[in-house]
Amino acid sequence: MALSQALMDIFNQLLQGFATAATPINLIWCFVGCALGTAIGVLPGIGPAVAVAMLLPITVKVEATASMIFFAGIYYGAMYGGSTTSILLNTPGETASMVTAMEGNRMAKSGRAGAALATAAIGSFVAGSIATVMVTLFAPIVADLAVKLGPPEYFMLMLLAFTTVSAVLGKSTVRGMTALFVGLAAGLVGLDQISAQARYTGGVPELLDGIEIVLVAVGLFAVAEAMYAVLYEGRIVESQNKLSRVHMTKRDWRRSWPAWLRGAAIGVPFGCIPAGGTEIPTFLSYATEKKMAKPEDRAEFGKAGAIEGVAGPEAANNATVTAAMIPLLTLGIPTSNTTAILLGAFQNYGIQPGPQLFTTSSSLVWALIASLYIGNVMLLVLNLPLVGLWVKLLKIPKPYLYAGILIFATVGVYGMRQSAFDLFLLYGIGVLGVVMRRFDFPTAPVVVGMILGPLAEAQLRNAMSIGEGSAMVFIQRPVSLILIVVVVAILVLPRLAKRWVARKALA
Repeated sequence: MALSQALMDIFNQLLQGFATAATPINLIWCFVGCALGTAIGVLPGIGPAVAVAMLLPITVKVEATASMIFFAGIYYGAMYGGSTTSILLNTPGETASMVTAMEGNRMAKSGRAGAALATAAIGSFVAGSIATVMVTLFAPIVADLAVKLGPPEYFMLMLLAFTTVSAVLGKSTVRGMTALFVGLAAGLVGLDQISAQARYTGGVPELLDGIEIVLVAVGLFAVAEAMYAVLYEGRIVESQNKLSRVHMTKRDWRRSWPAWLRGAAIGVPFGCIPAGGTEIPTFLSYATEKKMAKPEDRAEFGKAGAIEGVAGPEAANNATVTAAMIPLLTLGIPTSNTTAILLGAFQNYGIQPGPQLFTTSSSLVWALIASLYIGNVMLLVLNLPLVGLWVKLLKIPKPYLYAGILIFATVGVYGMRQSAFDLFLLYGIGVLGVVMRRFDFPTAPVVVGMILGPLAEAQLRNAMSIGEGSAMVFIQRPVSLILIVVVVAILVLPRLAKRWVARKALA
C-alpha cells in the first residue's frame, strides 16, 4: 500500500513537471538546447562541458527552470551528436564516443554509415528513456534517505565527492588531488562565512565577493580549449566517409535491439554510482557484445564493422549520462566534467543540488526530469532525418570556430559585471587551463573544489560543534563511518588491484 502511494506521488509530481516543461517557452529552450547540443557533439573537440561553460554567462538573466532545461538539452544532445563524427570521420568529439568509432567507422567504410547512424540514434533514445524512468523512480527515494543526514554525514558526502572526482576524472590520483586543491584554494577567496573577515583577496575589492564560478568554468573549459587548440593541435586532414541512406535492414534490427537493452542495463548503474565517466560502461558494453555475438556476426568485429559494436556502447553511453542526474540532483555529487559545470549552473541561481533539492525546488527538479523525456523524443526527430545537415557543420574552418568561442566567452563574462578585472582573471584562468591540459591535469576537480569547498567548510564547522570539538563524531555516527570506509576503498582498492594484476603478470 505504501509503495503504491509513493508511486502515485511520483506520478503526480511528474505530471506537474510535464505541465511546467511543456509550456511554449520551456519547449523552445529544450529544442534549442537539443539542437545546439547535437551540433556541438558533431564538431570534433568541442564537448558538452565547453558548450555549457561558454553559455553560462548568457543565461544568467534567464529563469532558472528554463535555463536548467536548456543545459540538460545541450548535455544529452552532445552525447547523441558525438556518434555522427565518430562514425563518419573516426574523430570522437568526446571520450564516450571512442568505442563507437571503432566499429562505426568500419561500417561507414563498408558503405553502411546510414545503418550505423540509425542504430546509434535509436539506441540512444531507448537507453536514454530507460535511464530517465530510473531517475524518475529512484531519485526521490535517494533524496528522502539523504534528507535524514546531519552535518557529519554531509561533510563526508562532500569528501566522497572530492575523492571520486579527483581519483576518477584524472589520469592519476595525484594530478586529480592537485587540481582539487587548486579549486579548494580558489573557493577560500573572499569573505569568511562566519567571521566576515577578508581572506586571500590581496587588497583587490573585486575579490571580496569571491571568484565567480561562471568565470572559472568559462576560463578553464571554453577559453583553455580554444587556446590549447591554437597552440598545440596541428592541422589534421580529415577524410569523410560517404553518407548512405539512414536505413536499417530486418537483420540490423534483430541484432541491435538486444544490444540496446544490454547497453542500458550496463550504463544505468554506472551513472547512478558516484564513480564517474562513460569510458568504463562503453568499453564493458563493447566487450559484452563481442563475447555474446554469434560466430558469423563476431567475424565482422574489427573488419567490416559489427552493428552490435555501435548499438551497445551508444546505449551504454546515453544511459550513463542520463542516470548521472541521480547523484547530481540527490547528493550534489558530479560524476563528469559536464555535471561539474551543471553544478555551477545550479549554484548560479542560488540552488544547491542535494537531499533538500526535491523539497526546496520541487517544481524545477520535476520539470527538469520531464524535459529528459521530451528531449529524448526531440533528439530522435533531430538525429534521424537531419544527419545530412549536421554533417555540413564539419566544414566550418577551425580558426573561425575557435575565434568565435573566444569572442563569445569574452563578451559573456564582461556582460556579467562590466568589469575589466574579470577579463584579466578570465584569461589568466584560461592560461592555467592550458597548462593543466598540457600536463594532463583534470579541470573538473577545480570547479568541484570551488563549489563544494565553502559548503564542506561550513558542514565541518557544524559537525565539530555537534561533537564539541572532537573528530570522533565522524566515527560514532554509522552513515558517516560507512562513507569514510567508501572513501578509503576508492583510494586504496584500485592500487591493490593494480599490484595484484602486476604480480599475476610476473608470476
